[in-house]
Amino acid sequence: LEASLALKRRYCSHDEGCILIAQANVASCLSDLGRHDEAMVLQREIYARRLAISGASHEGTIISGSNLLATLNMLGRWDEAKPLARDQLLPAARQSLGADHNMTLGMSSNLAAALANDPKHTRDDLLEAET
Repeated sequence: LEASLALKRRYCSHDEGCILIAQANVASCLSDLGRHDEAMVLQREIYARRLAISGASHEGTIISGSNLLATLNMLGRWDEAKPLARDQLLPAARQSLGADHNMTLGMSSNLAAALANDPKHTRDDLLEAET
């Protein structure tokens, strides 16, 4: 996949969407292989590029952010996961996809997991996780 990504960067340099999709595939494979730290670095880059190109409310940006959120949770990086979900992803998903969309609901679940699993959670965090 990394060779495929290199080829796409070389021959499809004019199509950033194509490159971002290839990067997302590499990040997914890295995560599947248990190389979560490497996947997270790539997912951060993808999310930042999607934000710059398409804006926060674009479905591709929300998907990229959701992938990053899941990896942050997997790595136990609660202090990064909570504000990403609470302040960026959920408001954008609710606005553009709707509160009942499966992506929005999945992000709500990821936020609840981050709130509940953080060893420094407070009572207010647990109450927020319930809602």
